[in-house]
Amino acid sequence: MRRAVNDLLGAYDKLIMDPVHGGIPLYRHEIQVIDHPLFQRLRNICQNDILSLVFPGATHSRFLHSIGVLHVGTRMFRGMIDAYLRERQLSDQADLTLHQLDAIDYLTKVIRLGCLLHDSGHSSFSHQFTQAARIRELMSRSDRFQRLWEGIDVSEYHKHPPEELEHEHYSVRVAHEVLTSVDLAAAGIERSDVIGIMETTDVAPSETFRQHALTFWAFIAGADAQSGAMAEADVPAMVMGLLSSIVSGEIDADRADYMLRDGFHSSVTIGGLNLDHLLTNFRFGWDLNEPWLGLAITQKGLGALEDFVYSRHQMYRKVYAHKTALGFDWVLREAINEVLADPDNFAWIDTCLSDMRYFAELTDSFFWEAFRKVARQNPASFSFCIVHRVKLDHLDTRENLSSEAMARHRSWLATELSLDPSRVVTCSMRARFSNIQDNFSSIKVLVRDPITRQRSLRRISEVSAFFSKFSDGTITHFYTQPGGTRAPGASLTE
Repeated sequence: MRRAVNDLLGAYDKLIMDPVHGGIPLYRHEIQVIDHPLFQRLRNICQNDILSLVFPGATHSRFLHSIGVLHVGTRMFRGMIDAYLRERQLSDQADLTLHQLDAIDYLTKVIRLGCLLHDSGHSSFSHQFTQAARIRELMSRSDRFQRLWEGIDVSEYHKHPPEELEHEHYSVRVAHEVLTSVDLAAAGIERSDVIGIMETTDVAPSETFRQHALTFWAFIAGADAQSGAMAEADVPAMVMGLLSSIVSGEIDADRADYMLRDGFHSSVTIGGLNLDHLLTNFRFGWDLNEPWLGLAITQKGLGALEDFVYSRHQMYRKVYAHKTALGFDWVLREAINEVLADPDNFAWIDTCLSDMRYFAELTDSFFWEAFRKVARQNPASFSFCIVHRVKLDHLDTRENLSSEAMARHRSWLATELSLDPSRVVTCSMRARFSNIQDNFSSIKVLVRDPITRQRSLRRISEVSAFFSKFSDGTITHFYTQPGGTRAPGASLTE
């Protein structure tokens, strides 16, 4: 109990200086996680694949992003606790018991570890890695999941084996490996609770978590918790869902950190995202009728939430889906396929994706060296284009095309520009924003009644029309492969 009080008061063991957030305090068990080779490998994985070929400053790593997410997740949860105490004027009263402090400390530490490890399964070049055709071939092998978890009972985390592995599945596997080697017992944390708030898992809360969840629920809900309207058996899973939404929800610590970090390192300022204002307006929300427990935001905080969504929308359009950046992504995937055409490379990556003893070897550095080797041997290769920054010739940009419309436009461009149709390629990026609209149930708005002064929960769409402007969208760029030429003076009006 004394350790919980000390930790909540800020008795950290180490301070990491971050260019975005400043000093980030860490506990002893978190330092052990960070020092593990499987986490250290994130130093050699770029957060934004090869975006630095377009925005030279964007060379930051998954390593520092993960620590930043830990920091933001902590601020989100602790900020809601602070707001609860402030609004109910409990800060100076004795009814904030040691058991409640212990529960808050436990849930905070679970969130911090979940945030820290949420991206630990990313492979070389982050999201682009799993989009390469030869990598997808490896990831979709029927025995991949079994080989990855050989000798370990995985039913604790996954009730059914996934048909195809994604980086989230590898994050769970890495988290298991790392947390097993860390002295979590000294920190009083159950490994399964941390993995239970990570994506793709289906974990029953531990008895420790259950007790802390019930204490926490009684603390925040007061009379509503005592009424028995929400069954005690449902509370732990709902609290686990609340923590999961902080780690990976629609408005989560992950997005908040990469929005600030990517903007900072790419030197692109879009919108007016104010993280401090946003975090100070989050609250715990619950509805006994549904039942529902999750994030809520005050009505005065809607402006900060609108800025968050608008900034993210613009970052996708202006940075992540930049025409030159997406062109390089296409070349990168083809270069990865070239490297894996070598049987030795293919076998080695297969081994890395199947055995945690070698997974730490899977970094950007391996592929950069392989690209240079291929480039030396074949100046006409895609690897040569990556190494020497040879850009695709951009032809056109269209939005929200169906696959049929995309094929027709490719054909039309080839005809009008006198190009070989095989040399016209496309690269698309899909941005998902529909969850912020009517069907978005992960966050609600606290609205105060002008007469009774009581607050009630409302859906975002009932309070603000701003979010209805956003929907899922796809930006598609059309290019010619290196060596392609367009007819002089050709028009691009269809």
